[in-house]
Amino acid sequence: MTPLIVTFFLTQEQRLFLEEEASLRIMHPTSVEGVDDMIKLGDMTEAGLLRNLLLRHKKGLIYTYTGSVLVAVNPYKDYPIYSHDQVRLYQGRQLGELPPHIFAIAESCHFNMTRNLRNQCCIISGESGAGKTESTKLILQYLAAVSGEHSEQEIEKQILDSNPILEAFGNAKTTRNDNSSRFGKYLEIFFNKDGVIEGARVEQYLLEKSRVCHQALDERNYHIFYCLLAGITAEEKETLSLGTAEEYNFLTKVDDDKDYDRIQSALKVLTFSDDQCQKILKLLAAILHLGNVSFDGKCSFCLLQVKKSSLGTSLTHRSFKTTRERVTKPLSSEQASDCRDALVKAIYNKLFMWIAQKINSVIYKKLTNNPKKSYLSIGLLDIFGFENFQTNSFEQLCINFANEKLQQFFVGHIFKLEQEQYLKEGIVRGLLRLQRYTN
Repeated sequence: MTPLIVTFFLTQEQRLFLEEEASLRIMHPTSVEGVDDMIKLGDMTEAGLLRNLLLRHKKGLIYTYTGSVLVAVNPYKDYPIYSHDQVRLYQGRQLGELPPHIFAIAESCHFNMTRNLRNQCCIISGESGAGKTESTKLILQYLAAVSGEHSEQEIEKQILDSNPILEAFGNAKTTRNDNSSRFGKYLEIFFNKDGVIEGARVEQYLLEKSRVCHQALDERNYHIFYCLLAGITAEEKETLSLGTAEEYNFLTKVDDDKDYDRIQSALKVLTFSDDQCQKILKLLAAILHLGNVSFDGKCSFCLLQVKKSSLGTSLTHRSFKTTRERVTKPLSSEQASDCRDALVKAIYNKLFMWIAQKINSVIYKKLTNNPKKSYLSIGLLDIFGFENFQTNSFEQLCINFANEKLQQFFVGHIFKLEQEQYLKEGIVRGLLRLQRYTN
């Protein structure tokens, strides 16, 4: 008798399923409900970590520890977990005693600084839209609240009010984030030996100057331009020859901002005089007019307080010096437009730098006559997030390169600490060598 031979023809999907089935295993109990510290996870895989974050996020728990590192998932909505009662709850508590929270990280920094008399630094990194700027403000809110219990609270208010000013001039709406930081900020807060804030200093770098002239589709210019047009009075608009946002080439998206009064209030707290505020408005208005200029400069030269002939010549001609004489050469329309954009970017960059210096002159004033080593400090690094667009500018290359270097430092630092801990505890393990990429 001829044996019956049955052949099964498996589709590609069925073969893939059988291969996956062979690698399946029972889920660890810790991955069923999730844990508040991912060091406790039994499934220490990428899938296990992501599942844990997802489970907690669905329960409204946006913070999760990984040892001493806090992972925050941006919920894109307000949570009532940042009140003064929450500040008091986490004050004086060790990391891990209470559920994960940004205030716990702030308390850990403050506690380690005052107890060990050593400066601290908190690095906040992540992709654009991850909530870095908000996390920075929440840490600052906690430190100001803890310090304010033992001081007159004036310096704390000045430091907190520097945020809306810097955000107005340095943040913009992008496709991924309605309040994206377009500059890097390192805020160093100085304390006395009792843990009370004595002053602070802001360092800004890598402002995205090109955004003043050009924005990608569905993105906006810096917030301050929209606040300006939405907030100033009709009389001020007439004085500055300003209209609506639709009238200006540099403003691509119309969406009124209601923060103008808040910015004006913050400027007064930081002791900006009325004359200085008016000069800021004139410079911002001049930038908008320059964007519309067809190289007659009729409005801009008045606001910039320069001669009309000087402005026109500077934008439409290029001068260079030979061995014997200075030669002036007329520019093409395209070259003149590039020259105008370069001028606008330089004006805005200088304005932003001056504002940061003015803020520092107020919040750092008390410390200028005392040596820096007589104070303790906590540094907060809020760096712009990694982004990848269809077309990336040179400034975006610098931003992403800075993120890569920061991530490399973070990973190296964490692994170095872990290996040192293994050696202290006598755990036999081969040393992990981290590859450095320098090209």
